Amino acid sequence: MANERQRNQILGLLFFGVLMAALDIAIVGPALPAIQNVFGADERALSWVFSIYVLGNLIGTPPIAALSDRFGRRALYIASLSGFALGSLLVAIAPSFTVLLIGRLVQGFSAGGIFPVASAVIGDTFPPERRGSALGLIGAVFGIAFLIGPILGGLLLLLGWQWLFLINLPIAAILIAFSAKLLPGRTRDTTAPFDVAGLATLAVMLTGLAYGLTELDPALLRAGELPWLAIGALIIAIVFAPIFIAVERRAAEPVLQPTIFRSRQIWLTAALAIGAGIAESAIVFVPALVTSAYGVSSSTASFMLLPVVLAMAVGSPVSGRMLDQFGSRIVVTIGVALSGIGLIILGGWPASIVAFYLASAVMGIGLAILLGAALRYILLNEVPANERAAAQGLLTVTMGSGQLLGAVLVGIIAAAGGGAVAGYGLAFLAIGVVMLLLTLAALGLKSRAAERASALAHAHS
Repeated sequence: MANERQRNQILGLLFFGVLMAALDIAIVGPALPAIQNVFGADERALSWVFSIYVLGNLIGTPPIAALSDRFGRRALYIASLSGFALGSLLVAIAPSFTVLLIGRLVQGFSAGGIFPVASAVIGDTFPPERRGSALGLIGAVFGIAFLIGPILGGLLLLLGWQWLFLINLPIAAILIAFSAKLLPGRTRDTTAPFDVAGLATLAVMLTGLAYGLTELDPALLRAGELPWLAIGALIIAIVFAPIFIAVERRAAEPVLQPTIFRSRQIWLTAALAIGAGIAESAIVFVPALVTSAYGVSSSTASFMLLPVVLAMAVGSPVSGRMLDQFGSRIVVTIGVALSGIGLIILGGWPASIVAFYLASAVMGIGLAILLGAALRYILLNEVPANERAAAQGLLTVTMGSGQLLGAVLVGIIAAAGGGAVAGYGLAFLAIGVVMLLLTLAALGLKSRAAERASALAHAHS
C-alpha cells in the first residue's frame, strides 16, 4: 500500500486523466457547427459525433479493464491515455467526416479504460476507510468538466475547432510521463490464456446493444415504422448474451468472472447503475422542457442547468466522505431517493420556475452520489484485487446502457404525452417513480459493518 504522499500524487494524476476524458464530452458541443460546415454533414450524421463515442466507450471498457487486472494498471492506463491522444489527433487532422468518426471511436474506446482503471488503482493504493473520499474527488470531475467545458471550448474555438482536440496531446503526454513514474506495475503472473472468445462475444453483444439503442428512433416508432436495423442489432445482443455466459463459464481466466454474479450486492449495484444512467439521460432533455415552458433560447436553457452541475461538483466529494463514515447503504439510498424526488418535482410542476430550481438542486445532489463514488465504492469492497478493474468496467457498461435506454424512454413517453411541456413532464414523472422504486434495491445493500468486513477480506486477495 502506498504512503500518504504517494497516494496524493496518484490521486492527482488520476483526477487529471479522468478530467481530460470528461472535458472532451463537455467541450465538443461548440465544435459541432464548425464540423458540420467543414464536412457538410446533416443533422443525423452529426449526431454520430456523440453516439460513436458512446459506442466506443461501451465496447472498450470491458477489455481494457480485464487487461489491467491481468497486465497491471500502469500499462493499461498509459495505453488508454495514448489511444485517447491518437483518437484526438485523428479527429483534428481528419480529411473526411468518416475519418473524424473513426477518431471519435478511438477516443471513446480508449476513454472506456480511463475511469474504471482509475477506480481500480484507488482500490489498490487506498485503504478501505479512505476509498470513498478518493472516489468522491474523482467523481466530482464530471461536474467540474461541465462547468469549465463550455468556457474552455469557446476560447479554443478562437484558434479553430481542431484545437478542442489538439489540446489533448500535450496533456496526455504529461499524464503518460507521470503514470510511468507513479502507478503500480504488474502485480501478478498468470499462465492462463487470455479469454479471446469471451472478449469477442462480449464485443458483439455490446455493439449490438449500443447501436440498437442509439438507432431506436422514437419518431419512427410514433409514425408506426419499425427501425429494422436497430431491432436486428438488439436481437443480436440478446442472442449473444447466453453465448457470452457459456463461454465465460469455460474460460480459464474469463473477462468477467462468473463468480461476480453470485453476489447479491453486485446484482443490486448493477440495477442501481442502470437506473442512475436512465436518470442521467433525462437531464439531457431538461433544456427542451425549459425552452417550451419558459420560452427561452437554447443557450439560456443550458445555463439554467447550472444548479444541477454545481450540485454534482459539490455533492460528489461530500458523498465520498459520507461513504467512509456511514457506508454505502445509507448514502446510496439517499442518492436514489433524491434523484427520484427531483425528477418528480420537475415532472409534476414543469411550468414553475421555483420548482425547476428546487428540482435541479435535489437532482444534482442525488446524481452526484450515484454517478460519483457510491456505486464504484461498493464494487471495490465486494471483489478481490485481481477483479477490481473488471468489476468497475461492468459498472461503466451497465450505467452506459441505462443512459442509452433512458434516451429512448424519454423520447417515447414524451411523445405519448403530447410532447412539449406536458410530454416531458410525464417522462420525468415516470422516471422519477422508477428511481423511487429503486430505493428498495438500495435498502437491500449490505450494512456498513458487513461491507467493511467484505473489504478487509478482499484487501489482500
